Amino acid sequence: MKRRNEEHRIQAGIVRWSRLMEKRYPYLKLLHAIPNGGNRDAATGAVMKREGVLAGIPDLHLPVASGTVHSLYIEVKAPLGRLSKAQKAMRDELQVWGNRVEVVRSTQEGIEVIRDYLGLR
Repeated sequence: MKRRNEEHRIQAGIVRWSRLMEKRYPYLKLLHAIPNGGNRDAATGAVMKREGVLAGIPDLHLPVASGTVHSLYIEVKAPLGRLSKAQKAMRDELQVWGNRVEVVRSTQEGIEVIRDYLGLR
């Protein structure tokens, strides 16, 4: 559970920064979380699967094109966290279709990935 709390803290920090920057960069309001993770009972999991939840989808998505890249996906991991087999497969598939996929292990790293992707240096 400790790793999950760390990932929550990192992701919340990235989203908090994004919301603070929306006035300057309005397209950041499109950054959103994809609620794939977490512990759920079997019935809730089955409902979510029928609604289209896919294993391995990254935690955050910014559906804004940048150059020749269609959108940015961010997978948030605790410093010692590892990608699952499903996450690796989804990363590869998303990249094939012209998306950038990054794994970040800190709030600052997530912010830098977004800044770099959007050319906000």
